[in-house]
Amino acid sequence: VQLQAFGGGLVQAGGSLRLSCAASGRTFSTYAMGWFRQAPGKERDLVVGISRSGRSTYYVDSVKGRFTISRDNAKNTVYLQMSSLKPEDTAVYYCAADPSGSYHAAHGYGYWGQGTQVTVSS
Repeated sequence: VQLQAFGGGLVQAGGSLRLSCAASGRTFSTYAMGWFRQAPGKERDLVVGISRSGRSTYYVDSVKGRFTISRDNAKNTVYLQMSSLKPEDTAVYYCAADPSGSYHAAHGYGYWGQGTQVTVSS
């Protein structure tokens, strides 16, 4: 599967952004999907994940209540709606696919899109 992320940009603290990730191929629904982020000097961490069907989701504590992941299997696309953004959300965001379906575990993600920069100004 090939992944392409869109939607990053510069936003003020408290603002919102929506990231999209389009996948190629006919097997999108067989992958769990997730968004990772990597801030300068830090490791790439799993932020949110969603199951193959979209019925189950995972959120790291720092984004609960502010970020929402969703997917449209008919459009081969996964979305990340980010609200109430904080400067500490600044990072390069990567979408990723997990063929094992384990959406809440970082180690299963083996396919990556290019990153998209999200910058939150204070």
